[in-house]
Amino acid sequence: MKNLLVTGGSGFIGSNFIRYLLEAPDFSGRIINIDKLTYAGNPENLKGIESRFPGRYVFEKTDICDAKGLEGVFAGYQIDAVCHFAAESHVDRSIARPDDFIQTNIVGTFNLLELARARLGAITLFHHVSTDEVFGSLGEDGYFTEETSYKPNSPYSASKASSDHLVRAYSKTYKLPVTISNCSNNYGPYQFPEKLVPLIILNALEGKPLPVYGDGLNVRDWLFVLDHCEAIWLIMKRGRRGETYNIGGNNEIRNIKIVEAICDLLDRLAGKPSRMESRRELITFVKDRPGHDRRYAIDFSKLKTELGWTPRESFETGLEKTIRWYLDNREWVDRVRSGEYQAWMKEQYG
Repeated sequence: MKNLLVTGGSGFIGSNFIRYLLEAPDFSGRIINIDKLTYAGNPENLKGIESRFPGRYVFEKTDICDAKGLEGVFAGYQIDAVCHFAAESHVDRSIARPDDFIQTNIVGTFNLLELARARLGAITLFHHVSTDEVFGSLGEDGYFTEETSYKPNSPYSASKASSDHLVRAYSKTYKLPVTISNCSNNYGPYQFPEKLVPLIILNALEGKPLPVYGDGLNVRDWLFVLDHCEAIWLIMKRGRRGETYNIGGNNEIRNIKIVEAICDLLDRLAGKPSRMESRRELITFVKDRPGHDRRYAIDFSKLKTELGWTPRESFETGLEKTIRWYLDNREWVDRVRSGEYQAWMKEQYG
């Protein structure tokens, strides 16, 4: 992997992955980061990377839906591997405006696959980053495995399921070397403030209501972003081509417990706010969103057995690291809170 194309590398997971990979002792190649820079893409997530790693990091503002622009990147940088993060990823946005999700997540992935297919022999790997939401909802018991049937319940998860199927089809039909990973909910540094963990952290710091959908008993498995980055790189290096690997955090937690844990940690790390006993008093239950899956839980035993990976962070240690990062990086927070973000939050949560 001399010239690795990372799509969506200015977003939350992509930027963490680029930082992780450039510091990895077993990667000596060059990273070409392409990003459309939508509301959630932020070049400041990679501030200082070019100077720290001269000649090993390049940024190109490119939309994966622009096939001609992509073709220029592939040819100009002699791309020989792809790690595909770029996606519209917020379920609420997909419910309100699904068209962007169809274009970016399906058509954009198709464009990348076609360019990789045109370079069969030169492309050593196409790694596709996906989500556990493609599997739908679980009951009180059981886990998603790599063999679980797809049953997406939102426009977002349906678009990601479609992209998964395309990648798998190009592997089988054209013998394109691929790997796919389906991960659970990520959290950690540089996450855009519309997602649950940073939204609750920032609202709690500012004394604003903490919105919790429905009864708050929906269950998610939580994965610290740097554990996710380590797993992706391991799959890219040693994963069997044509295979899918689930990546989970081994942290099944109800949404209301997440919010309460953030409140308690902030009370300890930032001090209790005046006029209230605890930030838990800010918790506000809001109308549940349509098609809200009840429970996700991932079985990552295949990844553990074949490649020896397990997450390093517990939810407690990962959450404290995350909260400390947001406390120490308020300038970053202030800069990403654009007018568009504020309008979105008002539209969704009032």
